Amino acid sequence: MATLLLLVTIAAAVSVGSADLPVGSVLRAVASHVGLPVQPLPALPDSIVWDLRLPRVLLAALVGAGLAVCGAVLQALTRNPLADPFLLGVSSGASTGAVAVLVLGIRIGAGPVDLTTGAFVGSMAAFGAVLLLAGRRAGEPTRIVLAGVAVSQLFSAVTSLIVISDAHTQDTRSVTFWLLGSLTAASWPSVALSAVVVGVGVLVCWASATALDAFAFGTDTARSLGFSPGRTRLLLFTVTALVAAALVAASGAIGFVGLTVPHAVRFLFGSRHRTLLPACAVIGAIFLIWADTVARTVFSPQELPVGVLTALLGVPVFALVMRRRTGTP
Repeated sequence: MATLLLLVTIAAAVSVGSADLPVGSVLRAVASHVGLPVQPLPALPDSIVWDLRLPRVLLAALVGAGLAVCGAVLQALTRNPLADPFLLGVSSGASTGAVAVLVLGIRIGAGPVDLTTGAFVGSMAAFGAVLLLAGRRAGEPTRIVLAGVAVSQLFSAVTSLIVISDAHTQDTRSVTFWLLGSLTAASWPSVALSAVVVGVGVLVCWASATALDAFAFGTDTARSLGFSPGRTRLLLFTVTALVAAALVAASGAIGFVGLTVPHAVRFLFGSRHRTLLPACAVIGAIFLIWADTVARTVFSPQELPVGVLTALLGVPVFALVMRRRTGTP
């Protein structure tokens, strides 16, 4: 039912915008591009559906799914209900990389580096620094979390230094909009790359569902069941960092999806990770699709960064979930 709801959500979200289109027209446009024998739409609505809205909606679904799964995995690994996909410094690193590209105009060879590439390189540099700082005990949750906090502060300071020292007004506006999270740059190449990264990452995490269940009872229990806590944690820390880095590079830092969605899904479906992770992927995708749809339509022709809206929605939802879980009056 959740998967069916996701498909309906994608079709409905593509039809909504400054120029509303019937769902039937959306389906016709998609069918004509995948080679089915239907009459194509006129050029303008076809371009709106295929070139603008559909890549953006699909990217929102992938980002929401990936962040939600990463959040659930990190909460299990660290046994910390406040863990989210940006725990390992990838968000701060991506910010530094993006700012360096936008403000400093960094180039490789004869061509400029685009923002997505710069953000991904920054994310990987931050995660590499986390692993280096954590050293041989990188598989220990406390050590890698502390290393992530330190590296995040370092890269945040570098980002602020670049913006203050060299940015012009337009550069500052562009940087701020990107840092708040935005899907305006969605394209088919970014959708394809995100789909590969999220697909592989979710499969790896889902294959480790039994180990994640064991970690809920502590490291000793996981070891007694035949798992290697250090190796498993390091593998999953690396996978979630790679997924988060790719998604932040594509969309900016969209907060609260990876923090709020796993708690809501646990309340609805339980805590077994073999069910929890796929449910997080579907619910996270639906949540971010509708959040982005609202962000791009409510204030039209202006557009609200989707990260602002997810924070506005995420805080009360998170408070409600925690209240029901703890029984707080």
